[in-house]
Amino acid sequence: MNVRLQFLGAAHCVTGSKYWLTLDGLPTPHHVLIDCGLFQGLKELRLRNREELPLDPSLLDPVILTHAHIDHTGYLPKLVHNGFRGRIFCTEPTADLLSIMLLDSAKLQEEEAAFANAKGYSSHHPAVALYTQTDVLQVLPLVESVAYDSELTLCEGALTLTYREAGHILGSAIAELTVQGATQRKQLVFSGDLGRYDNPVMHAPAVIREADVLLVESTYGDRDTHLQNPEEELANVVNEALRRGGVLVVAAFAVGRTQSLLYYLKKLRQEGRVPQAPVYVDSPMGIRVSDLYPRHPSAHRLGHGNVFDFSGLRFVTESWESKALNDKSGPAIIISASGMCTGGRIMHHLYHRLPKPQDTLLLIGYQAEGTRGRDLQEGAASVKIFGAAVPVHCQVQHLDGFSAHADRQDLLRWLDQFRHPPQQTFVVHGEPAAADALATTLRQRGWSNVRVPGYLDHVLLFENI
Repeated sequence: MNVRLQFLGAAHCVTGSKYWLTLDGLPTPHHVLIDCGLFQGLKELRLRNREELPLDPSLLDPVILTHAHIDHTGYLPKLVHNGFRGRIFCTEPTADLLSIMLLDSAKLQEEEAAFANAKGYSSHHPAVALYTQTDVLQVLPLVESVAYDSELTLCEGALTLTYREAGHILGSAIAELTVQGATQRKQLVFSGDLGRYDNPVMHAPAVIREADVLLVESTYGDRDTHLQNPEEELANVVNEALRRGGVLVVAAFAVGRTQSLLYYLKKLRQEGRVPQAPVYVDSPMGIRVSDLYPRHPSAHRLGHGNVFDFSGLRFVTESWESKALNDKSGPAIIISASGMCTGGRIMHHLYHRLPKPQDTLLLIGYQAEGTRGRDLQEGAASVKIFGAAVPVHCQVQHLDGFSAHADRQDLLRWLDQFRHPPQQTFVVHGEPAAADALATTLRQRGWSNVRVPGYLDHVLLFENI
């Protein structure tokens, strides 16, 4: 059997995760896709979402997902639209998240296309959504959940899948794949996105001891982002923002970041370290995701019950309520998505709040190159919203320490647990500087075969096993 791998995304960039694994030499060749994400950020990356994949989707079976974030799952509706009819495997919490996130992604695309056509600012005439909510409904029946630490046999017994805890978001997993050839067995490990060891909400990433081939993410492969005291750092931003009598707008990913933020705010308010100002969660998806935590108590550290609720917290569900927040004066806190300020309800809040000096925008996670969030983090004097240049007069704060991604220290801690370096290591899911830095560090530590693959690179992993 020959085993091949092609990098269809997350190579020299942080988004678009797709890895095409081919097993040749069986009675029928088997094609497996690990993750199926959308490219986000720079226009040159986003344009790849509309390019045809170098494979026939009808030949794929299965798709193996590491977690539910759109840069790992958001291409699924397009894949199904183009002919995929195989199985989609993920953990049970990820399966619950998928229906929420993919429908939201499709809805946003449809709304943005309609808005662009109405306002006439799209470069495409007419603007067309990449996929629709109808396409998403074709995806969901194909999804099958797999429990952590249970072995699933695939591809006529030539491949087995085992999910291990990744600690990134609810349901996130490391995918361990075992390839059984005629004479040899090989272990392939796909890290997915790894979480932090000090996350109070999520479990720590599972220990992996052995791998013949490893794909490891490198989002923060070039830097340490741990805050010395994340609670105190957040309290300082909240107190400063509310002291000015303004509104604090927090750009938070609906999955993971919103829930961690609510955990910290609840704790700070209970301890009297921040004012009892009203807190509005203006993210329908964030609200639905928060409701999943009590359904999966073993998948996080918070246990049973309504783990995020506190006095003064209001979940904003209706669009008219969301729009009414534009007229609200401070002190108040609005948590909204998307976390990179690329779409969703936060766009309206940015449009109204960025020009106001008394207000504050807090970015609490990784901001990909080419996103509005990255521009704001880097001090842009204005940003384009709804086709108009909006001046930035508000305070802009950024706390990397609340990212759900492992930083350099976390990554090395996880990698150091391998008994010996894998035969082949591929550093993926990172901008070039971050991926190259992690690869260099691993080489310095004695990992001899470490590569940073490029987009569409094709590798023969094993021959005649």
